Amino acid sequence: MVRYSKWISLLAFLLLLGACFMPWTFHADINKSFNAFFTERNMYGKPGKLLLILAGITTACSFIKVLWLKRTAFLAGGLNVAYAIKNFLLFGSCYRGYCPEKQFGLYLMLVCSILIFIMAFLPEGNASRVEEQKS
Repeated sequence: MVRYSKWISLLAFLLLLGACFMPWTFHADINKSFNAFFTERNMYGKPGKLLLILAGITTACSFIKVLWLKRTAFLAGGLNVAYAIKNFLLFGSCYRGYCPEKQFGLYLMLVCSILIFIMAFLPEGNASRVEEQKS
């Protein structure tokens, strides 16, 4: 699994990209589906931008064998998971007595963000070798 961690991270990033364009919730009261880039009157903002930026940084850091970039991947991945959980709770929460219907894209976004973060903990290569090359 460690051997393929960067490729799994890239696949999860591509799935996250697709999940941002899939419907996250369906609101029957206004008869509209929301995704990462569209909400009614932009009430929830556009969380897809930050999700993709943080996931892209985490994925890109897994392809470069520099120790400080590996540590940057932990930070960006952790922020990405926290933001994904926040969006999962925000988009799926009830308002004014109405609960929206959660769609597959919302779950896929959360799973892909968590998977990218887990893959950041499994970097390919030996960190001590990277440190030795630096000296």
